[in-house]
Amino acid sequence: MKEKPPDDARIRHILDAKKPTMNKTIFPILLLLVFISCKETLPDNTVRVDSPDKNISASIFLLNGGVPAYTVSYDGKTVIDTSTLGFEFKDMPPLTGNMELVATETGGENVTWEMPWGEQRKVVNNYSELLIQMKEIPAPNRLLNLRFRVYDDGLGFRMEFPEQPAMQEVVIMDENTQFKLTGDHTCWWIPGDWDIYEHLYNTTKFSEIDAIAKRNHPDLAQSYIPENAVNTPVTMRTADGLHLSFHEAALVDYADMTLKVDKEHLTMQSELVGSDRLGYKVKRSLPFTTPWRTIQISEDAKGLLASRLILNLNEPSKLDDVSWFKPKKYVGIWWEMHLNKSTWDMASGRHGATTENAKRYIDFAAANNITGVLVEGWNTGWEHWIGFEDREGVFDFVTPYPDYNLEEVVRYGREKGVDLIMHHETSAAPRTYEQQLDTAYALMQKLGIHSVKTGYVGKIIPKGEYHHGQWMVNHYQKVIETAAKYQVAVNAHEPIKDTGLRRTWPNFISREGMRGQEFNAWASDGGNPPEHLPIVAFTRMLGGPFDFTPGIFHIKLKPYKEKNQINTTLAQQLALYVVIYSPIEMAADLPEHYENQPAFQFIRDVGVDWEKTEVLDGEVGDFVTIARQEKGTGNWFVGSITDENSRNITINFDFLEKGVQYKAAIYKDGPNAHWNDNPTDISIEEATITRSDELEFRLAPGGGLAISLMKVE
Repeated sequence: MKEKPPDDARIRHILDAKKPTMNKTIFPILLLLVFISCKETLPDNTVRVDSPDKNISASIFLLNGGVPAYTVSYDGKTVIDTSTLGFEFKDMPPLTGNMELVATETGGENVTWEMPWGEQRKVVNNYSELLIQMKEIPAPNRLLNLRFRVYDDGLGFRMEFPEQPAMQEVVIMDENTQFKLTGDHTCWWIPGDWDIYEHLYNTTKFSEIDAIAKRNHPDLAQSYIPENAVNTPVTMRTADGLHLSFHEAALVDYADMTLKVDKEHLTMQSELVGSDRLGYKVKRSLPFTTPWRTIQISEDAKGLLASRLILNLNEPSKLDDVSWFKPKKYVGIWWEMHLNKSTWDMASGRHGATTENAKRYIDFAAANNITGVLVEGWNTGWEHWIGFEDREGVFDFVTPYPDYNLEEVVRYGREKGVDLIMHHETSAAPRTYEQQLDTAYALMQKLGIHSVKTGYVGKIIPKGEYHHGQWMVNHYQKVIETAAKYQVAVNAHEPIKDTGLRRTWPNFISREGMRGQEFNAWASDGGNPPEHLPIVAFTRMLGGPFDFTPGIFHIKLKPYKEKNQINTTLAQQLALYVVIYSPIEMAADLPEHYENQPAFQFIRDVGVDWEKTEVLDGEVGDFVTIARQEKGTGNWFVGSITDENSRNITINFDFLEKGVQYKAAIYKDGPNAHWNDNPTDISIEEATITRSDELEFRLAPGGGLAISLMKVE
C-alpha cells in the first residue's frame, strides 16, 4: 500500500516544538541559533540540531579555510569528533574548502507509517532536521547543501547538489566524508570488498583492522579489496559501553560506500566503489543527492536492533498495491546441490530440477504449512556458468531443461496451495539479464509467479565493473523497478547491500549480502563458526532482511560431505526463524531429514510477518534474544542464540497481552547438547505462560532456544 504523505500539521519545528512550520534563516541571523548549552568548544559559526529527546546533537560549522565539518554528541559527550566533508572531481577543482554558510532551514517530522510486511507493522518516524546552504566564495561560486536528520536513535546526513549554472554534471573521483572516532573502539567488521560481502566478521580494536590480510579467500567466487577499508554496516562499542553502527540509507544511482581506515588518527573516510572500466566513482547530472550517511547510537546492543532509522531515511512506497505478494515459508531444490546429491546442470546425469523432484517438494510443502517452493537449475545454461570467462548469453530465463515442465509444476503447485518461486542466476552477466528482463517477468506474470530469487555469482561482465559500483547499483534498481511492473518480488543474492529501499520498493523483499548457510556445506575453513550469527544480528541485519536459509536438521553432513557440518545445535536452527528476519524463510534441509522429527513442528508454526518485535537482550558476538508477535493471530515466537559459550538467559514475558494465557511449546538444548559434540540433543516441553512469568533457560555452546506462544481462547 502506498504510504500517505506526512500531515503538515504534525511537522515539528527544530527549535520550537509548538511551531509545525519550516523556518528559513539567512546566515547573518544564523549566529543567534547557536546553542549556548553545547559543551563542545566549537567555532562561532556553529549551528546545531538536536534529536527530539535532546540526547543526540549534531553540530555543523566551517573550519579555517571554509572547510565544512561536523561533530556528534550523545548525552553531552562527543562521540564523533571534528570530521570534514568534501568532494574531488574529474576535470573540475575539488569542493573541499573556501565555502561560506548562506542560509539554513529547520524542521522535522513526527508521523507513523505502516509496513506492508516487516519486523513490525507500525513505524514511528520522528526526527529534527537542519538544511544548511553553502556557497563557494571564489568563482564559479558552486553551491552545496548539507541536510541533517537527527533521531532519538541516531542520525543521517547527506550532501545535496542543487541545480546551478556552475555545474550541470559532475564526475566524482572521491567523496571525502569523515567519521572521526573518540577512542580505539571494539569493532565488528568485514573488509571493504568491492565485489562481495561474504566474509566472516572480525572482532578487533579499531587500530587492529587489517582488511588487506583478508584478500584471496579461497571460497569466494569474486573478491576485490583495494584498501584497508571496511564495509557497512560496521558496528562498534566504546569503552563506556555506547554502541555505534555506521551505514548508509537510500543508495540509488551512486556507488556503495566503504569506509577507509586511518588507524593513527582513529578516523574512517568514505571510499566509494569505483569502475576500472569507466575510470571514476560516480557520474551524476544535477540536481542530485548522495545517499544518507548514517550513525546509529544506542546505550546497549539491543537498541541497535530496535532502530528503524535506516528505513525511515528512505522515501515512502512508490507502489500503490503489493497485495499480490504474501510473506511465506518455503522449501526448495537447493540444499541438495550444495551437498552434491544433485546438480544444477543437466549434463551431469544428476539433475535436481526435474518435474518429478519439484512435485516431491510441493507435496512436502503442502503437508507442512509451507506455501512456497524454490527450484534452482530449471533453465538452460548451467553447464557454462561458473569458472568461465565469457558468460554473456549463457542463461535463458524462459527455456526449461527438457526434464522440467515449468507449466506443469506451476499447475501442480497451485492445486496444492503452493506457489513457485522462480530462480534467475545471471552468472554476473547483467547485460544478458537486462535483455531478457521483460520477457522473463512477463512469463512469470502469465504463470502467476510473484517472487524470484536472483543471483550474481562471479566477476561482473563487462570487465572492470564491480558488484558494488554505481553501474551495478543502477542494474539492481532496474531489476526492482521492472519486477514491480510485472508484480514480482525480488530476493537478490550476491546483491548490493540493503540500505532500506524496501520502504520505497516493497517488492525488494529480501537479499543475501552475507556469508550464508551454504558455506557450512563446502567452505574450506570449517564453515561459519558459532559466533557468526550473534555478530550478524548486530551488523548485517541492521541493513534489512537477510535470506539466511535456516532449518538444517541433519547437522553432520555425512555421507554427503564428510568434512563439513553445521556449527550450531538443532535448537539454534529453530531459533533463527525468529532471530534472523526475512519475509521469506526457507526450511532449507532435504525433506527426508524432517521426517519423524518432533522439532519440525516449530517450523510449521512459526510466523514470517510480524505485528511487533521486542528485542529482549543481547551482546554483539555473544548472544541475542528476540520476541516477535505474528500479524493477524496475536501469537508470539521467541528465539535466542549464543556463540560457542554456554550461558543462562532469563526471559521476562511481560511483552505478552494482559489477561491472556498462552500455550507454550519450548524447544531448548538438551542437557548434553553441544554444537560439535552433540548438536541434535534437543528437549521439547509444553507449558502455560502469562505476562507475569519470568523463566531461566540454559543455552548450550553454539545453542539456542525457540518458543511458540499460542493464545488460549
